[in-house]
Amino acid sequence: MRTFTRMNPAELPTNPHIAVIGLGYVGMPLALEFSKHYPVIGFDIKCTRVDELNRSEDSTKEAEPAAIQSALERGIVFSCNIADLAKANVYIVTVPTPINSFNAPDLGPLLKASQTISENLKVGDVVIYESTTYPGCTEEDCVPVLEAHSRLKFNQDFYCGYSPERINPGDKINTLTSIKKVTSGSTPAAAEFVDGLYRRIISAGTHLAPNMKVAEASKAIENAQRDVNISFVNELSLIFDRVGIDTRDVLEAAGTKWNFLKYSPGLVGGHCISVDPYYLAHKAESLGYHPAVILSGRRVNDSMGLFIASKVVKLLIAEGKTVKESKALVLGITFKENCPDIRNTKVVDIRHELLQYGLQVDTYDPWASSQEVEHEYGFSLVNALDPAGYDAIILAVAHEQFLALDMPELKAQKGAVIYDVKGVLPREVVDARL
Repeated sequence: MRTFTRMNPAELPTNPHIAVIGLGYVGMPLALEFSKHYPVIGFDIKCTRVDELNRSEDSTKEAEPAAIQSALERGIVFSCNIADLAKANVYIVTVPTPINSFNAPDLGPLLKASQTISENLKVGDVVIYESTTYPGCTEEDCVPVLEAHSRLKFNQDFYCGYSPERINPGDKINTLTSIKKVTSGSTPAAAEFVDGLYRRIISAGTHLAPNMKVAEASKAIENAQRDVNISFVNELSLIFDRVGIDTRDVLEAAGTKWNFLKYSPGLVGGHCISVDPYYLAHKAESLGYHPAVILSGRRVNDSMGLFIASKVVKLLIAEGKTVKESKALVLGITFKENCPDIRNTKVVDIRHELLQYGLQVDTYDPWASSQEVEHEYGFSLVNALDPAGYDAIILAVAHEQFLALDMPELKAQKGAVIYDVKGVLPREVVDARL
């Protein structure tokens, strides 16, 4: 039994030895950057992920092999062995925070990570959370797990911090070190410690929030704000489709005013923008408030895949094609361009709806792993386009490879109708765009 009463709070680490828990899009770049200054253990429950990193490979394509190799030469340890975490005194949690089938927060990975850390937690250690969640989650949900399994007392024996991740997958310009970092801690001293830790690696600087709840809330509203703004232009596209005018033409005209916010319509998927608003809504509802604007925006954005599919079907009918005998090509399955991330992609909504109408559907994406798509969504990607052509082509993701395709030639093969979700194809080749 490790329970005891400490007269004075434990001292914070003077020689940080960092363990990054979760080596995905957020954790892996963080581990590499910290390894330039501190001893680092990169931990992931997937041993296959650990093995590829130890081979200087990265399936997320966020890091170059040379960068991983340099980190290995500096002494970084990639491991799936929980016992290796005992060497650390600073733990940084970067695991996913998804939603379940009812759009409610799924804290399973976060709480499991907390339990894993608690098995190695020592007096004076610091646990920093980067995973996106709702205000209060660190103190109300994670800390009790840390205390229960470690038998240590929060803010007496160990401390916590919260520093929301701001990684933008696939973005090679706005990278980890060039984006200002929000930091916070469970005590003033812990907050200064956490802030100092990140100041060491973030060239853009840090912003020390008053407390962890403020830091948690700041991340939640970053993405909720973007979600609501996109939902507004998505709703405009639904309206202007009925009017018979092009939404992007309207936005271009309105954008000539200096204070008009330039958002574009589109599918809102991925691990952040389409998920985080539900975390904020969950917290609001737990306090007796119904967040009407946030949830209204979510409903609009979640409906866009169905709208696109129905529009394609109407275009086929207008061309005199028999819907049930038609074959469609969906270009792209990842949630954004030039990125292999398929988490919570809304392209699957288009595909599912087209299948419901009776179309045959090929989905092609040179960036995505067909094995991952099959595991996550239950279908396989095609390796190449059908030389016989397609009746409908939907550009769902603006990968650079798709922009190089000869769309007039693809259109001519079977007189295909082309729907441009991203608004990037030449106007003369598309039949409609979002």
